[in-house]
Amino acid sequence: MSEEKIKITLPDGSIKDYEKGVTGLDIARDISDGLARNVLAAKVNNELWDATRPINTDAEIHLQTWNDDGGKYTFWHSSAHLMAEALESLYPGIKLGIGPPVENGFYYDVDFGEMEFSSDQLEQVEQKMQELARQKNEYIREEIDKSAAVGYFREKGDEYKLELLEELQDGEITFYKQGNFTDLCKGPHLPDTGFIKAIKLLNVAGAYWRGDEKRNQLTRIYGITFPKQKELKEYLERLEEAKKRDHRKLGKELGLFAFSEKVGMGLPLWLPKGAVLRERLINFMKDAQVRAGYDPVVTPHIGGKELYITSGHYGKFGSDSFQPILTPHEGEEFMLKPMNCPHHCEIYKVKPRSYKELPIRFAEFGTVYRYEQHGELHGLTRVRAFTQDDAHIFCRPDQVKDEFKNVIDLVLYVFKSLGFNDYTAQISLRDPDDMEKYMGEDEHWDRAEKEIQEAADEKGLATVTVIGEAAFYGPKLDFMVRDAIGRTWQLGTIQVDYNLPERFDLEYVGADNKRHRPVMIHRAPFGSLERFIALLIEHCAGNFPLWLAPDQIAVLAISEKFGDYAHEVYENLKAAGISGIIDDRDEKIGRKIRDAELQKIPFMIIVGEKEENNRQVSVRRHREGDKGSYTLEDFITMFRKETSTFLFNPKLSI
Repeated sequence: MSEEKIKITLPDGSIKDYEKGVTGLDIARDISDGLARNVLAAKVNNELWDATRPINTDAEIHLQTWNDDGGKYTFWHSSAHLMAEALESLYPGIKLGIGPPVENGFYYDVDFGEMEFSSDQLEQVEQKMQELARQKNEYIREEIDKSAAVGYFREKGDEYKLELLEELQDGEITFYKQGNFTDLCKGPHLPDTGFIKAIKLLNVAGAYWRGDEKRNQLTRIYGITFPKQKELKEYLERLEEAKKRDHRKLGKELGLFAFSEKVGMGLPLWLPKGAVLRERLINFMKDAQVRAGYDPVVTPHIGGKELYITSGHYGKFGSDSFQPILTPHEGEEFMLKPMNCPHHCEIYKVKPRSYKELPIRFAEFGTVYRYEQHGELHGLTRVRAFTQDDAHIFCRPDQVKDEFKNVIDLVLYVFKSLGFNDYTAQISLRDPDDMEKYMGEDEHWDRAEKEIQEAADEKGLATVTVIGEAAFYGPKLDFMVRDAIGRTWQLGTIQVDYNLPERFDLEYVGADNKRHRPVMIHRAPFGSLERFIALLIEHCAGNFPLWLAPDQIAVLAISEKFGDYAHEVYENLKAAGISGIIDDRDEKIGRKIRDAELQKIPFMIIVGEKEENNRQVSVRRHREGDKGSYTLEDFITMFRKETSTFLFNPKLSI
């Protein structure tokens, strides 16, 4: 009698019959030996599984290799278990928290008890991991009942795993074993440890258990692994380049921003050069917004607590915000503004609106405040006070798609002007398994999701769809930008919202003389100025485009003797709207050039006897060297031509 057959649908749509219990690895072998050698996991009906896990029902399958996100996830998840095995072998008696994969690599949180652990010991752990990897021990999945799982970790004395088990139900608990190591884990994992060829443990940090500052502080060990040594070498080279580009390092060296413990953690102070950079970006966006039909508004830095209760933000995020501000008046409470949209809703309501007025587009560079945990603060990328290039469009339902497409044009204009040419548009939708996170009617959500997809398709965007990343009031289109060294950042966002207009009772009078509800589009091409500037610094390594550089020129006198002419040149350039510095120190010209290069100033204007006699300047370009002699008028003409390529060009479509 033949074995029971199941139908497996492959990514190309073809359907093949296999015996019940077939694995992803079996299917890979059936396709080719080469594929089988590279399969790390399998997506079965869109759920990530071990490549060796039996499939017992009809299913759609997508085999995952290193080139797939699911493959990397599985590889690094398995590497975290390998590291945990090495740690248990070297340091008996440790207790393990959680060990997930992250965007690049993995970590494990460990309680070493009375033992000391530092970065000096990472190399020893690496060596042990390599030894265990060479054993090619299988990762074995085992379904286990809750009482047995509790008994195992109780005997082991691991309170962290016991706490995790409290949140799980019988029938959903699995253990994974490899070699002498067993862990509570959902999986998936590699077929065996032999796939892990290249290992590097990167650093050690402190981390509170479950992110709670009142709980135990554990030791978090970060690492990364690869299937080939060459890939690890390339990654470490990129890591070194990232350190050189770190916006915190460059921000200090270039005098852009600072932090003060007395002012408060996560509250950036913009220094003069940073303020110039910031204002140039703001003016660039203001110019684009005016041409795109936006009206500027300004709202306070605080708002009544009731405002955020109405919007739903207090219910969702109140516990993570700064606490309400009390006044001498009994019962009066204000909050530092955590977002601008509720304020803009109130501006919309100041007078009756007609369908003829719509769309209405309110734009504001509004500073908002959110209480981030101490351990999550990071330079300008995670702060407690940040300024959003925020705007809210109030439109009729029939205008939503066109308005959304116009915002896409604006975002792409920003990216083009600043050299962000490698990006992906991510459609962020609800999580159907956790609908309690969201507010509003299904009908509105369905419509908003459809409008975003259609707008993206009509603009020809290459998109990916991610479940569960929607805002609580609506779906969105997020722009994921890849920087100069291959890292991905979320920048611009556009969101369709049918729900805040409902909560704020916003209306307009339609052509039928009846009251209707507008739709709201939230958009922020930069996202936040702080995070955008951090990314920009790292993307261009502090070598800003000429129009954006805080100091565009440095006038360098060859000696003090030519100081008067240097000042004359500097004042003329300043009068022409060109910003910079004058260096008339009693230093050799080589030192002055070197200092200007370190400050990444685009142009060095050098003046000496020949230049003064000929009423000219010698020009050097940062990282390029000598560019020859110019009259001042010719240099200004050349400068203006370069800075106007994208900036403020009324013919450039936005």
